[in-house]
Amino acid sequence: MIKLSRQEGIKWMTRLSVMLLAFLCFFVFLKLSPIWKPILSIIKAAFIPFFIAVFITYLLHPLVEKLYAKGFPRTLAILLIYILFFGGIGLGLYKGIPNMIAQMRELMTNIPDITKTYEQWLMEVDHHTSKLPHTIHVRIEEYIQSIEKYVEKMASTAVDSIRKIVDYFFVFIIIPFLVFYFLKDIEKIKRTIWYITPRKWRKEGKRLLHDIDESLGGYIRGQILVGLILGGAATLALWAIHMPYPILLGALIAVTDIIPYFGPILGAIPVIFIALTISVKMVIVVIVIMLVLQFIEGNLLGPFIIGRSLQIHPVLIIFALLVGGEIGGIPGLILGVPVFAVLKVIFMHIRNYRLSLKFDKES
Repeated sequence: MIKLSRQEGIKWMTRLSVMLLAFLCFFVFLKLSPIWKPILSIIKAAFIPFFIAVFITYLLHPLVEKLYAKGFPRTLAILLIYILFFGGIGLGLYKGIPNMIAQMRELMTNIPDITKTYEQWLMEVDHHTSKLPHTIHVRIEEYIQSIEKYVEKMASTAVDSIRKIVDYFFVFIIIPFLVFYFLKDIEKIKRTIWYITPRKWRKEGKRLLHDIDESLGGYIRGQILVGLILGGAATLALWAIHMPYPILLGALIAVTDIIPYFGPILGAIPVIFIALTISVKMVIVVIVIMLVLQFIEGNLLGPFIIGRSLQIHPVLIIFALLVGGEIGGIPGLILGVPVFAVLKVIFMHIRNYRLSLKFDKES
């Protein structure tokens, strides 16, 4: 049996007390949600455009710096990247959103027909498996019904999301202006943050931000670019084989591809699910397209664009995905790994900082 000294026992009791106090504060905070949720919604509506603008600035700043290093004036480099980025997004939204909304409406209209197709299959399965126990048949019916409800919920959620984007159009229209001024005055912003940061935290804070960018920056930019390429390729391939809803399914593949490991599977399931209602030949063609896209990503796009990994063990990545998915659904799956990577870097810095203080005291 391990015996702890009196000092170590007091230290552990203090840690446990702090943990219990933290959990208690968190519990009280959740109970007070009717008070702070309205305030949070106002703050969220006001600050979301700023957060999005900061994120876009973070993505575009290295490109501006590369053009500046090659001899372009900084203002010209900013304008060039700015016009290409927002011009591309504007063109994509102008051409894609109306078609995507039309395909969503078509999907919502055709859901009953898709449901009938699966019900007919279920009746055939029920007929050919009549000797199986009744509970198995009940389970199959419940499973099919849950799939139907899930598809309806996903389609309605997607439509509601687009409606919300339209509602917030005048809020999000300020994002391009914010990004331009952030890119233009980024050196002033850096100096301001440097001066308002306490002196004892400046060097360590600068090192922390540098390590976070080294660990995360290339990964995020690479994943977004790979997702856009695969989504565009999937849209063209599905359109070429006359698959219904190609833009909608291509956008879904682009978004889910950002999720490590499980993303390609999540993106392929709805495509195969719809292809099953058409023909077996369509299913085979769709599966071949999905496999080819994943081969291209795994062997060409991934190593070339993303390059290095986050240096996180696969088990920890899966853990981050599970936690993120449980907390925030699909957005949680997308953000789970990057958030975990940032927390990992912060933890390593705190540990190294405490070790350095301990070493300084001993020396």
